[in-house]
Amino acid sequence: MDKEARKPSSKSASSKDKRPKDKEKDKAKDDSKVHKLSLKGSSRLVAEFFQYSIHTILFQRGVYPAEDFTAVKKYGLNMLGTIASPLGQRPSKIKTRTKLTFRSIVSADDQVKAYIKKIMSQLDKWMIGGKISKLVIVITDKDTGEHVERWQFDVQISAPPPKSKSKPPTDPSAPTADEQEQQQQQENASSTNAPLFAEKDKPEAEIQAEIAAIFRQITASVTFLPQLSGDCTFNVLVYADADSDVPVEWGDSDAKEIENGERVQLRGFSTANHRVDTLVSYRLGD
Repeated sequence: MDKEARKPSSKSASSKDKRPKDKEKDKAKDDSKVHKLSLKGSSRLVAEFFQYSIHTILFQRGVYPAEDFTAVKKYGLNMLGTIASPLGQRPSKIKTRTKLTFRSIVSADDQVKAYIKKIMSQLDKWMIGGKISKLVIVITDKDTGEHVERWQFDVQISAPPPKSKSKPPTDPSAPTADEQEQQQQQENASSTNAPLFAEKDKPEAEIQAEIAAIFRQITASVTFLPQLSGDCTFNVLVYADADSDVPVEWGDSDAKEIENGERVQLRGFSTANHRVDTLVSYRLGD
C-alpha cells in the first residue's frame, strides 16, 4: 500500500519539477517563432498590398473593363480581385540596382491568373529575402508606346539581411538618377521627427487602416489624373538587388520614366520591418 501510494507522489513531484523548465523552453521556442513570423508576415503583407495595388490601379484607370474584375473584401474595403486580361512575356537589364520587368498584353482569363500568380510568387520570395527597393506599375499607350502614367511604391527595410559585396561600376561617372532619388529619400526621412518604422507592438488593425487610406487615395486619384485615351497596356517593374536570383521570365529594363511629367506623393504605411511610400507620376494632356 505504501509503495503504491508513494509512486504517484514521486511521479507528481517529478512532473512539478519539470513543468517550469518545460514552460521556459516552450516560451523561448514561441518567442523565436514570433520573431521569424513577424518578418515573414510583414513581407507577405507588403507583397499582398502590391497585388491589390496592381488590380486597383488597372481598374480605376480603366486599363481593362470593369467586368474583367471581381470584388473581394479586404482592408475593410471592397477591393478588386482577379482580372481577365494580361499575359506575361519575357522582357528585357540595368546595373547595380536591377530594374526587372514583366511585360503584359491582352489575353484570356486563365492566362492572366497565371500571370499575376507568377508575379506575386516571385515578389513574395524577393520581399522575404529583403531584395526589393521599389515596385513600379507603368501604364503605356499601345499606339504610341509613350508612358503616360507611373505608379511607384518605395520599400524601405528596417533591418535588411546582410548582402554580398557587389562589384564597383566600371564607369566612375556621376550618381545615377536612382541613386540620387534614394539619397533624397534618406535625407527627407532623417529631417522629419516621425519614425520611419512602426513599433514592434503596432496593432495589425492600425496597419490595415493605413493601407486602406492609400487605396482610398488611389480611388480618389481620378479627380486629378488626366483621363487615359486610347488603348493602354501596363508593365510591372521591380527594383531588385543586383545579386537577386532572377527567373527567366524576368529581364532587365529601363526605368520607363514619364518625360516632363507631374508628380504627386500619396500616403504610405509602416510595419516594424517595412516602410512603403507611394508616388504617382503622369503626363499632362496635350
